[in-house]
Amino acid sequence: MIGDDPTDEALAALAARGDERAFSHLVARHKEGLYRLLRRYTGDSDEAYEAVHEAFIAAWAALGRYDASRAFGPWLRTIAINKARDRGRRMAVRRFFFGGGEDDLASAVEPGLAADDALQQRQVMSLLDQAVARLPDALKAPLLLTAFEGLSHQEAAATLGVSAKSVETRVYRARKALAASLDPAVLRGG
Repeated sequence: MIGDDPTDEALAALAARGDERAFSHLVARHKEGLYRLLRRYTGDSDEAYEAVHEAFIAAWAALGRYDASRAFGPWLRTIAINKARDRGRRMAVRRFFFGGGEDDLASAVEPGLAADDALQQRQVMSLLDQAVARLPDALKAPLLLTAFEGLSHQEAAATLGVSAKSVETRVYRARKALAASLDPAVLRGG
């Protein structure tokens, strides 16, 4: 039975015993955050959607191995990042064997968007998303978890299985790499 506001860990324990409603609550709580994380991680909304779907399937299958003494959120984000990495590797192999070009940036802009400022902001965000997606995994995940998801270095460290100091160093390197790869004039809109 599910109470008024159960913790993620309590829901995970119920779900591990086969309670699908409990797992549905977990999905509802975490799907938007996971999507945002993986959208930035992959740089592609469709890939992010698919990776989130795969992450929840894998989490359901792995609930029996979940350690309830650890926070559920970092455990789930670890699964999601791993699914995004797996999809990225599969896509790289497909591109190697079958070719494939870059996505058309114009297709990312919503039709009927009238405001120049909104269009410019979309273009800058698209460039930033692409730059983040090109970062090496070791730098990308800590940056996304801290800068975009608002996790502390300690929380990101728990998710990634590294030290908080390592997260701090990797975030610094990721920011430095982004600064080097992005044209400041483009980011200012000039």
